Amino acid sequence: MEDATIAHSAEDRVLDAAKRCCERWGVAKVTVDDIATEARVSRATLYRLFPGGKDVLYDALRQRETAEFLTELDAHIADATSFEDLLVRIVVEATRQLRADEHLQIMVAAEPGEVLLTLGFENLPRVFRLASALLAPRVEPHIGPARADELAEWLTRVVISYFLTPSAYVDLGEPGDAQAFVRAFVLPAFDPSSLTTTAR
Repeated sequence: MEDATIAHSAEDRVLDAAKRCCERWGVAKVTVDDIATEARVSRATLYRLFPGGKDVLYDALRQRETAEFLTELDAHIADATSFEDLLVRIVVEATRQLRADEHLQIMVAAEPGEVLLTLGFENLPRVFRLASALLAPRVEPHIGPARADELAEWLTRVVISYFLTPSAYVDLGEPGDAQAFVRAFVLPAFDPSSLTTTAR
């Protein structure tokens, strides 16, 4: 048990170091040696913790960041009082968390292409799966299980899209704008009262 705790601490230290290095120099310029030096571990230890080097390490960092993001989001939506309130909270809090993520903001400003790759074709399916695992059970009581995963994925796509390419017409981080957006586009498409409608 103690060895596992020590290993976990070492992994977190390396991941924290990788995050700092990326903020300092950009993903493309960071080397394994940079991360090892920053974490105060040997190159051999880094490869033992993350066999495969930088790619495996960055993948682990993305997974940790996503898990932390979703845990915090869940805390903000857990006591929603209605379907509309739940949807507005999801959109607002997810948008605000993305904007508050200093690491992500630095990456967007310095290396937008790298952020698009990080959130893009290779990793978005996993983000959608994780988001659905969290959000689908929250929306299911309102719209049933058939469309819960669909709504969870769609909300994830919307938030990421508006974060990466902000709109001049709507700010999803503002409750008023988010509520208007939800009423105009989300509720009509996922109206609980239409669940009895037979699909053609």
